[in-house]
Amino acid sequence: MTHPADLDLTAAAAALRAGGLTSSELTRATLDRIAERDRQIGAFVHLDPEGALAAASAADQALAEGQDRGPLHGIPFGVKDVFDVAGWPVRFGCAHYRDRIAADTADAVAALVAAGAIPLGLVATYEMATVGPDTTSLYPQPRNPWDRDRFTGGSSSGSAAAVSAGMVRFALGSDTGGSARSPAAYCGVVGMKPTAGRLSKAGLMPLAPSMDQVGILAASAAEAALVLAALSGGAAGQGPAATRIAYGRGWAQTAPEDGAILTLMDDAAAALSLAGHRIDIVGMPDYAQIEQAGTDILLHEQIAARRSEVAGDPDHVGQMAWASLAQGLSIRPDTVETARRAAVLFTEEIDAILADHDALILPTTMDIAPPFSAFASGVPVWTAMRTIPFNLSGHPALTVPIGFHRGLPLGMQIVGTKGADARVLQIGAAFEAATDHAVMRPYRA
Repeated sequence: MTHPADLDLTAAAAALRAGGLTSSELTRATLDRIAERDRQIGAFVHLDPEGALAAASAADQALAEGQDRGPLHGIPFGVKDVFDVAGWPVRFGCAHYRDRIAADTADAVAALVAAGAIPLGLVATYEMATVGPDTTSLYPQPRNPWDRDRFTGGSSSGSAAAVSAGMVRFALGSDTGGSARSPAAYCGVVGMKPTAGRLSKAGLMPLAPSMDQVGILAASAAEAALVLAALSGGAAGQGPAATRIAYGRGWAQTAPEDGAILTLMDDAAAALSLAGHRIDIVGMPDYAQIEQAGTDILLHEQIAARRSEVAGDPDHVGQMAWASLAQGLSIRPDTVETARRAAVLFTEEIDAILADHDALILPTTMDIAPPFSAFASGVPVWTAMRTIPFNLSGHPALTVPIGFHRGLPLGMQIVGTKGADARVLQIGAAFEAATDHAVMRPYRA
């Protein structure tokens, strides 16, 4: 018999409406699953079981009275520790905010609650959504469910770990330079950065405001589409069938070591081709240049947004976060202006590719998740990704699992025209239907 926590959102919704399952039963089963597995993973940093069970009981009562709020009605989820939830200890993973209790609820959380979803608690983040994993931050970082000696990626570390370990079907994350997509890829789940500006960021801790976006981490692209619909207040839609997909293969060819990502990307492109899509290999802008531009803007904006933490008691900020924030002090105004011009040019180049294609596929990360031992020095370690450019350009970007290397997952990014989030999600779902990557999990059912 399928464990209630393992039901996908569509199956769970059907069971709730057919009377075979109640939200109270699903929420209790999910809390039991967390109690069983999170001792090994460490994704959750705050749980509100009483509040969750009360909300689940209210959801059951509403359904019994014919009040159906949609496909997420009665479904539990996790919240990254950078979104305010009134009455919860939202601390951004930072000792500077050790005693902080949120006064209000972020718009993204409120939208999911309005859709009937049940917030369970807070999941871990890299400190202030900067860098990690850092042993000197407020709480330990989660372990990767595929190999608990390896990290999850960040900064939506807890969101990815919780979904990968089967503790929730979806969780809120944030994405400033790939913070939802990279941990999703490292943990073998789906991560979505919607079109810039599509979702309200009110109540989300600002890091780099021009790049910050609400992120979605989910067990599948189809489930991410349901979450996006609830967050945006309307149906995600199916979007037109994709027939022509650009493949930025050059961005996969500079992979480190054995270059497994290139093989997996080629296999993914072949799977899409066999499913009826036309694949065109296209030239891409120089990655190093646009990554540098994104880094310069990120460092400049994050020190402006979080200067008080750097100026305060240094013992209240972890070593990695403090070092990352302090880098922004050295970014000159002319450097930022050059970076913003590069971002405009890059956006135009991607728009030109997408003018002739339904989507663009690229790697998400260039290698598997590194071990925690790689971070033992306490100095941030650069991990090669292909995510930050789309925080600059604003295009919607989805990562889906594409297979394994040395037993660990890797992901493919699907980038679409601004506003075409539904099309991106549809392509992701079509890829999942053509392969078995989305059903692979680190825990046996």
